[in-house]
Amino acid sequence: MKKTYHLCLSGKHEVMFRCEEDFIRGINCLCLAAIKTRSSLLAYTFMSNHVHICVRTDCLKKFIRIFWYSYNRYFNAKYGRSGRLGEKAFFQMEIDGLYHLLTCIAYILRNPMHHGITGTPFGYQYTSIRSLFPKDFGWEDDMSDDLHSKYAYHHLPSHSSLPDGIRMTRNGMIHPRCIIDFADVEHQFSTARTFLYYMNRLSGEKWEKEQSQDTTSLPPITLDTIEKGIVYQDIRTMLGNEHGRSNYNTISDEALCQEIDMVILPSIGKLSVYELSHETKEQVARHLHSRHHVSMEKIARCLAMKLAK
Repeated sequence: MKKTYHLCLSGKHEVMFRCEEDFIRGINCLCLAAIKTRSSLLAYTFMSNHVHICVRTDCLKKFIRIFWYSYNRYFNAKYGRSGRLGEKAFFQMEIDGLYHLLTCIAYILRNPMHHGITGTPFGYQYTSIRSLFPKDFGWEDDMSDDLHSKYAYHHLPSHSSLPDGIRMTRNGMIHPRCIIDFADVEHQFSTARTFLYYMNRLSGEKWEKEQSQDTTSLPPITLDTIEKGIVYQDIRTMLGNEHGRSNYNTISDEALCQEIDMVILPSIGKLSVYELSHETKEQVARHLHSRHHVSMEKIARCLAMKLAK
């Protein structure tokens, strides 16, 4: 019997998706894992240093193994890195009950807003949000007609093939409308208006009380339960970001990684941040901090550098 899970994997102090190509490959690896295990994807969001997934499956371990082994192998080969990428294991929470499910999907799709990347869940491109209610929200159909082009398959693991009916976006990503079980998700939310309400409501006790209506012994989905181990100050920041208090002009991890990979590394004759000594990373970090006035924590994860405690 298939069960529904909320999965999360964090890179801790390391960016796991450095550029658009990495995000696309990660999403495609996820979609292929769902196809190979006949699992149903309900939602996903890929951030630079972590990923959130809602999946319904009867072979969770196999699904995770196929997905992350494929992406981990790609990332290590591309950047000259070795070892496991991210934490030792995915955070797993079983989802049971309508309000738990609605809250889980909303939490995942709103994650970029929690982290101050965008002021609205609809403004971030590496999520499955545009697979839902496309006619109501007027989403542009960006499916490519050239499925079998070399460019399209550049973003898939080698020897991969796609079943009939699976289309890709023009930039080579498996289209979320082809892989998300959108009919089920739309049915659960009932209407586009209800979905929009969940996307825009603020976190609080109302979410927890609503989930108590489900006949389940599972804990409610909150920032505390999902963002395991996060300090209170960071939770306050997330709540502030929901209220629009974030500085959206701050350089993103993706843009910062691109400056490092495309400008700084070539200037010093290096191909990857994983080739740099700790001393060189510290020099680059000081330069970036002076140039962009962003936190050393952000710079450190883009350089895959451990900060002294």
